Amino acid sequence: EVQLVESGGGLVQPGGSLRLSCAASGFTFSNYYMTWVRQAPGQGLEWVSDINGGGGTTRYADSVKGRFTISIDNAKNTVYLQMSSLKPEDTAVYYCNVDYIQRLYWGQGTQVTVSS
Repeated sequence: EVQLVESGGGLVQPGGSLRLSCAASGFTFSNYYMTWVRQAPGQGLEWVSDINGGGGTTRYADSVKGRFTISIDNAKNTVYLQMSSLKPEDTAVYYCNVDYIQRLYWGQGTQVTVSS
Protein backbone atom coordinates (compact mmCIF):
# COMPACT_ATOMS: atom_id res chain seq x y z
CA GLU A 1 0.00 0.00 0.00
CA VAL A 2 1.36 3.40 -0.99
CA GLN A 3 1.65 5.81 1.92
CA LEU A 4 3.00 9.33 2.09
CA VAL A 5 3.50 11.10 5.41
CA GLU A 6 4.48 14.77 5.54
CA SER A 7 6.05 16.48 8.51
CA GLY A 8 8.02 19.59 9.42
CA GLY A 9 5.42 22.32 9.13
CA GLY A 10 4.88 25.00 11.72
CA LEU A 11 4.77 28.69 12.47
CA VAL A 12 7.71 30.76 11.28
CA GLN A 13 8.42 34.47 10.98
CA PRO A 14 8.84 36.13 7.57
CA GLY A 15 12.37 35.54 6.34
CA GLY A 16 12.66 32.30 8.27
CA SER A 17 13.22 28.75 7.13
CA LEU A 18 11.58 25.36 7.45
CA ARG A 19 12.32 21.92 6.08
CA LEU A 20 9.42 19.71 5.14
CA SER A 21 9.75 15.95 4.85
CA CYS A 22 7.65 13.41 3.01
CA ALA A 23 8.29 9.81 3.97
CA ALA A 24 7.09 7.33 1.37
CA SER A 25 6.41 3.61 1.48
CA GLY A 26 4.78 0.93 -0.63
CA PHE A 27 6.59 1.55 -3.91
CA THR A 28 10.08 1.74 -5.39
CA PHE A 29 10.85 5.31 -4.54
CA SER A 30 13.63 5.85 -7.04
CA ASN A 31 11.43 5.10 -10.07
CA TYR A 32 8.94 7.94 -9.71
CA TYR A 33 8.62 11.69 -9.64
CA MET A 34 7.76 13.14 -6.26
CA THR A 35 5.83 16.39 -6.15
CA TRP A 36 5.11 19.10 -3.60
CA VAL A 37 1.83 20.97 -3.92
CA ARG A 38 0.35 23.58 -1.61
CA GLN A 39 -3.05 25.03 -0.87
CA ALA A 40 -3.36 28.46 0.68
CA PRO A 41 -6.47 29.36 2.70
CA GLY A 42 -9.42 29.77 0.37
CA GLN A 43 -7.30 29.03 -2.69
CA GLY A 44 -6.86 26.14 -5.09
CA LEU A 45 -3.95 23.77 -5.31
CA GLU A 46 -0.65 25.21 -6.48
CA TRP A 47 2.18 23.07 -7.81
CA VAL A 48 5.40 23.98 -5.99
CA SER A 49 8.17 21.64 -7.07
CA ASP A 50 9.01 18.14 -8.23
CA ILE A 51 11.99 15.85 -8.47
CA ASN A 52 12.68 12.57 -10.22
CA GLY A 53 13.48 9.56 -8.11
CA GLY A 54 17.10 9.63 -9.11
CA GLY A 55 17.33 13.17 -7.86
CA GLY A 56 18.87 14.53 -11.04
CA THR A 57 15.95 16.60 -12.32
CA THR A 58 14.19 19.28 -10.31
CA ARG A 59 11.62 21.90 -11.20
CA TYR A 60 10.18 24.83 -9.30
CA ALA A 61 7.28 27.20 -9.56
CA ASP A 62 8.37 30.75 -10.29
CA SER A 63 6.90 31.83 -6.97
CA VAL A 64 9.42 29.73 -5.01
CA LYS A 65 12.41 29.55 -7.35
CA GLY A 66 15.60 30.58 -5.61
CA ARG A 67 14.03 30.19 -2.16
CA PHE A 68 12.97 26.54 -2.01
CA THR A 69 15.09 23.48 -2.66
CA ILE A 70 13.73 19.99 -3.25
CA SER A 71 15.89 16.97 -2.55
CA ILE A 72 15.58 13.27 -2.14
CA ASP A 73 17.12 10.56 0.03
CA ASN A 74 16.50 7.23 -1.63
CA ALA A 75 17.96 5.31 1.30
CA LYS A 76 15.26 6.80 3.53
CA ASN A 77 12.52 6.92 0.89
CA THR A 78 12.07 10.56 1.80
CA VAL A 79 11.71 13.74 -0.20
CA TYR A 80 12.46 17.10 1.39
CA LEU A 81 11.49 20.67 0.70
CA GLN A 82 13.89 23.16 2.21
CA MET A 83 12.12 26.51 2.37
CA SER A 84 14.03 29.72 3.01
CA SER A 85 13.24 33.42 2.92
CA LEU A 86 9.66 32.54 3.69
CA LYS A 87 6.93 35.06 2.97
CA PRO A 88 3.41 35.38 4.36
CA GLU A 89 2.11 34.29 0.96
CA ASP A 90 3.83 30.94 1.47
CA THR A 91 1.28 30.17 4.17
CA ALA A 92 -0.51 27.01 3.08
CA VAL A 93 -1.00 23.34 3.68
CA TYR A 94 1.81 21.53 1.89
CA TYR A 95 1.23 18.12 0.38
CA CYS A 96 3.48 15.65 -1.34
CA ASN A 97 2.13 13.32 -3.99
CA VAL A 98 3.20 10.62 -6.39
CA ASP A 99 1.63 9.33 -9.57
CA TYR A 100 1.99 5.60 -9.07
CA ILE A 101 0.57 3.26 -11.71
CA GLN A 102 -1.78 5.97 -13.00
CA ARG A 103 -3.18 6.78 -9.59
CA LEU A 104 -2.30 9.91 -7.67
CA TYR A 105 -1.48 9.32 -4.01
CA TRP A 106 -1.39 12.15 -1.46
CA GLY A 107 -0.16 12.60 2.04
CA GLN A 108 -2.25 14.20 4.75
CA GLY A 109 -0.48 17.55 4.43
CA THR A 110 1.48 19.72 6.83
CA GLN A 111 0.55 23.30 7.74
CA VAL A 112 3.05 26.08 7.17
CA THR A 113 2.19 29.48 8.59
CA VAL A 114 4.42 32.47 7.93
CA SER A 115 3.52 35.32 10.23
CA SER A 116 5.08 37.81 12.59
